[in-house]
Amino acid sequence: MGHEHAHGKHRNPEDLDSYIAKMEDPDRSAWQKPDEVLRALGLAPGQVACDIGAGPGYFALRMARIAAQVFAVDVEPRILQALQKRVAKSGLRNVTPVLGLDDDPLIPERACDLILVVDTYHHFPDGQAYLRRLTRSLEADGRIVNIDYHRRELPVGPPVEQKVARDDFLRDVREAGLQLVEEHDFLPYQYFLVLRPR
Repeated sequence: MGHEHAHGKHRNPEDLDSYIAKMEDPDRSAWQKPDEVLRALGLAPGQVACDIGAGPGYFALRMARIAAQVFAVDVEPRILQALQKRVAKSGLRNVTPVLGLDDDPLIPERACDLILVVDTYHHFPDGQAYLRRLTRSLEADGRIVNIDYHRRELPVGPPVEQKVARDDFLRDVREAGLQLVEEHDFLPYQYFLVLRPR
């Protein structure tokens, strides 16, 4: 099989089980620091969150233990099936799996207090347009958080050429009418940027 056919349209490996296992690998918590990330997100009980590129629910299920409601968006139906099984097993009933489009998460407008995007930005066909679309789904004082790999050789994440550098991302942020309001630097391989509409 040629290299160009090794991944589906969204660069997700055809072998979904190993892809999901990798996303859920217990070793991931050492560098992803999910508990610290959750604290830094400042999600409050009663708020509505959205996880873009939710995968099998690594962050969505964690956020659901705090938030009133979590929209878990992915573009791969088989991954959403895996998420659905995990939701059923967890007993959490405030996670709504959403099959989004490449260019639209299909989330209601003004619905979310927090929109989280983790390691997903490079999948968007037009990053600026997608950020503008996400902005429409924010509550008046809502935030978008992007956590993504630094654009250099790392022991985790996609190949360097697929990564989006922090500065390039921030250029898209400005063009999309957003501003950086907070930044956390406790993750070893990723930047963690908090954005609000200007």
